[in-house]
Amino acid sequence: MPSDLPHYPHLMQPITLGAVTLRNRVMMGSMHTGLEETGDWNRVAEFYATRARGGVGLMVTGGMAPNREGGVFPGAAGLFTAQDIAHHRIVTTRVHEAGGRIAMQILHAGRYAYGPDCVSASAVKSPISPFPPKELDEDGIEKQIADIATSAARAIEAGYDGVEVMGSEGYFLNQFLVTHVNRRTDRWGGSYENRMRLPLEVVRRVRAAIGDAILIYRISLIDLIQDGSSWDEVVTLARAVERAGASVLNTGIGWHEARVPTIATSVPRAAFAHLTGQLRPEVGIPVITSNRINTPEVAEGLIASGMADMVSMARPFLADPDFVAKAATGRAAEIAPCIACNQACLDHTFSGKLTSCLVNPRACHETELVIAPAAPPRRIAVVGAGPAGLSAALTATGRGHDVTLFDRADQVGGQLHLAAQVPGKEEFLGLIDWFKTMVSRAPLTLRLNHEVTPDDLAGFDAVVLATGITPRAAGIKGEDAPQVLSYREVLRGAPVGPRVAVIGAGGIGFDVAEYLTHHGTSPALDPVLWRREWGVTDPDQARGGIAPEGPRPEAPARAVWLLQRKPEKPGRKLGKTTGWIHRATLQMKRVKMIGGVSYDEVLPEGLAITVNGAAQILPVDTVVICAGQLPERSLAEGIAALGLQCHIIGGADVAAELDAKRAIDQGTRLAASL
Repeated sequence: MPSDLPHYPHLMQPITLGAVTLRNRVMMGSMHTGLEETGDWNRVAEFYATRARGGVGLMVTGGMAPNREGGVFPGAAGLFTAQDIAHHRIVTTRVHEAGGRIAMQILHAGRYAYGPDCVSASAVKSPISPFPPKELDEDGIEKQIADIATSAARAIEAGYDGVEVMGSEGYFLNQFLVTHVNRRTDRWGGSYENRMRLPLEVVRRVRAAIGDAILIYRISLIDLIQDGSSWDEVVTLARAVERAGASVLNTGIGWHEARVPTIATSVPRAAFAHLTGQLRPEVGIPVITSNRINTPEVAEGLIASGMADMVSMARPFLADPDFVAKAATGRAAEIAPCIACNQACLDHTFSGKLTSCLVNPRACHETELVIAPAAPPRRIAVVGAGPAGLSAALTATGRGHDVTLFDRADQVGGQLHLAAQVPGKEEFLGLIDWFKTMVSRAPLTLRLNHEVTPDDLAGFDAVVLATGITPRAAGIKGEDAPQVLSYREVLRGAPVGPRVAVIGAGGIGFDVAEYLTHHGTSPALDPVLWRREWGVTDPDQARGGIAPEGPRPEAPARAVWLLQRKPEKPGRKLGKTTGWIHRATLQMKRVKMIGGVSYDEVLPEGLAITVNGAAQILPVDTVVICAGQLPERSLAEGIAALGLQCHIIGGADVAAELDAKRAIDQGTRLAASL
């Protein structure tokens, strides 16, 4: 039961930024959702208003372009016309009516822009964007400054409570700060005093444009690139930005081109918060910490220990817009957790799709995916308590249906339990715990350890079949040998030899390879181990925080070959923003990744294969099959014989990898329509 004691007292304490007092110290950090580009301003407004009603102290919009050349991509949203201002006023009015505060982020992409008109300090092409930038002359620099200041003034006219000037993550202002990009010899380059001239002039001009409104400066505390900023330069800039008129400093971590993960699930929680703690005593204005903070306990601890004055969380507000309200009222266990998977947020953003959330399909779809009371309520059987069945059961129950949830296992979660065994995916344990909490508090009937037969389903009005998948055989001669295991057997703890061939290099194959090469403490749970593995140090030790000795991962627990039939680079179809992390991790663990493999036979002495016409025997002790899945829908025929309405979802519908994103979305949408 909720306690009368204060919950997270430091986190819930008000704070004043300039002329604005916030109700708590939680900020929803900037995320590009793609909503503004839809042109549906009611939808944009409802996204932010939903989170304002959920109690967050301050929100920051996705990055708004100050001009066409500064947009992250052609057609990126900004405040260019009076009509744009009117559209944004719809958003700010809705947020203020909901009791919230909102600032607009001004983001100039510089050389990261996906357009041929991109500009930067010097004509140094980014490795992650297609066009080399044009080097700005004096008039060009003045235009960028003026456009940013004009954008800030328009934001205030549109009703925003302030602006955030994006000065980190390798965007335009950050590009002027470091010799990695800035090769100039005029007053905008050379010495650090010259290189920081642009961001300081921007802050001064923005402050003049917005009066006493909130001015957040997002400062890069660790660039994670060669020739990045030193710590002395970071502190020098922070102090100068304060003098130039910033209300608060927000923490930015890593350039987008950095080959170090910063917000993926394999990054330890609050892995970079100590840097905010080091900066805080150097300035007289509040500082905000960020990156991989996803629970109120972690956030409270950071503020209570003096690491920061505020905490920025972005994706946790996709997963649960009521994060703050639940924390404040003693319902933290009901907060749907951000698992930092990137699958429906950043992967969508960088693929040009509308952002959403694996855990919460309603994120950015608040006006389209409406959960309304059922009329009339019906008796619904849900068979299978994996992510698809759980989302269907909970959504249907929330609408007033009488739901019975069946599963043959002794606990809910399905194959989420397998994912949670993979080093770097420990956040899935939190998702399982959340599902358990929500099921225990929902007025539904749960029947575990129950092998459902059609007779169990008589009397229901409808059945949702979410029985998942069965692993597919690889079709290899000798695969019934005792040294051949399925991925499910391996992830459930079956003994595995010191030399292993993994057949199938999709997401499951990569997960199994990571599991097999790991031993000891997971780096995701130990920031010291994680920094050593990725070659990260503090920027007061080396420029940009890149350790001179480079990555130093733990020795692999086993020798692993990761094989696939397709004649292409293994892992090519992994997540857009996380695939490179998985590939780099396995490379560090010396996994041999081979495409274009023909599997000939499992032999006592190993696995016989042919690659590029050359036959060989891999001297392995164990062969693990990750060759895909087949839908498990054996109950469907019996349900049809009863004449019951049957809906098949999740892996039972389409057995594509272990796709929790699709499963949860499908379960939620079905239940919303029942």
